[in-house]
Amino acid sequence: MLEPFIEQKSRQLIFYLSRFLRGHLPHRELHLFVWDTLEEWSQLRVKSWRPETLREQVFWYLLYQIEYWSEPELKQNAHIRRELRYCLSFLHGYGQLPCHCVGVRP
Repeated sequence: MLEPFIEQKSRQLIFYLSRFLRGHLPHRELHLFVWDTLEEWSQLRVKSWRPETLREQVFWYLLYQIEYWSEPELKQNAHIRRELRYCLSFLHGYGQLPCHCVGVRP
């Protein structure tokens, strides 16, 4: 039940965040994706806060980063953008686990 959710939402997150970072998606759409994802997650009624996989951990970390940083920071801060891309490459399956990613479930 949880693994298919994380897998599907990870693919969607890769799509949305990649397009945003390339300037092809408005911040508002990225924000709406995050909140729609959180709404769907809440319907699963998961009790544990600990991610089951490293992929899930990076997924939650990215969602947090998207909401934590302001739109101008997400668009202009080279360090933040590099970190987001590094996490995206891990989600995509061709990067290494970012050592700084500590994501937990909402």
